[in-house]
Amino acid sequence: MIPHRGRDMQELLSRVARPLQRLFRTDRQVIIGSCSATAFMEMAVRCGIRHRVLSLVGGAFGERFAAIAAACGREVMKLSVPPGDTVDPEMLHDALKRSEVDAVTLVHSETSTGALAPLSDLAGVVREFDDVMLLVDGVTSVAGLPVETDLWGLDFVLTGSQKALALPPGLALAAASERMLERAGSVGERGAYLDVLAYDNAFRASQPTNTPAISLLYALDVQLRRIEDEGGIEARWKRHGDMQKAVEAWVERDEIRGKLEFLPAQGKRSWTVSCLKVLDRGGREIVNQLRDRGWIIGTGYGPLKESSIRIGHMGDHTLEELQSLLAAIDEIIA
Repeated sequence: MIPHRGRDMQELLSRVARPLQRLFRTDRQVIIGSCSATAFMEMAVRCGIRHRVLSLVGGAFGERFAAIAAACGREVMKLSVPPGDTVDPEMLHDALKRSEVDAVTLVHSETSTGALAPLSDLAGVVREFDDVMLLVDGVTSVAGLPVETDLWGLDFVLTGSQKALALPPGLALAAASERMLERAGSVGERGAYLDVLAYDNAFRASQPTNTPAISLLYALDVQLRRIEDEGGIEARWKRHGDMQKAVEAWVERDEIRGKLEFLPAQGKRSWTVSCLKVLDRGGREIVNQLRDRGWIIGTGYGPLKESSIRIGHMGDHTLEELQSLLAAIDEIIA
């Protein structure tokens, strides 16, 4: 442990600052909170929404973003699609033309369904509306697949330490645009603990806002160096993409057809989590038998709990490990 207001802490935060900018593909300051990513979803709401928000919903975490906005007293309009689907740019453009909102919330990689939103195209639509903030849940996309914060004009994008960063849970990380900081300054009741302006000011001085989870910051420092050693964020993206393609190829095999199939359509699938519908048995049966073999995967989330399984191929997992897991599922299905 070190004093969290001393020189050692300043050096630690200074050391991780530039690697985090490379991770988020931004020149902006990346802020870190000792909290879950859900807290930074609330930060996005409290600091980025004045009155009314359009929430894009295609699964449980899109619903969560909308529910947080409602709990914070914002008026919420939902643009919903079936689980496994994503809102397309034309739908968003039409909704924004018909609605007076000052922000859009969306989940890039919907962890509950494995669906991947066309973030760059959706961001381009939002940019056509000058006073609308784009607030992005990148929990299972940042560090796992391309997220171009500056290039795509994302106003606020957040993630958590326990997903594609492959760290213990307990840290939230985010990047905020200058537009987002200006918006926060115009929101009168944005709170204190989750004030993005306080975070931005503190981290520009290499200081935490409050008492931080020092152990996790050490872990973050180590993991950022590992990412650089792997070849940088592009190499990490490629590894995740290779794992996603491997699951796609496996599902197309004759032995799997008619037993498992993707919930999202081709072209709408996350690189970090594959949600597969189980057609001939309960998803829990596969999960339990895998656990007996030493493997942990997830059942479906929420209403998909019994009818699907979720394979999280993200973080430090390798293609070779994934192939071993898929072979174990082959044995169970056989």
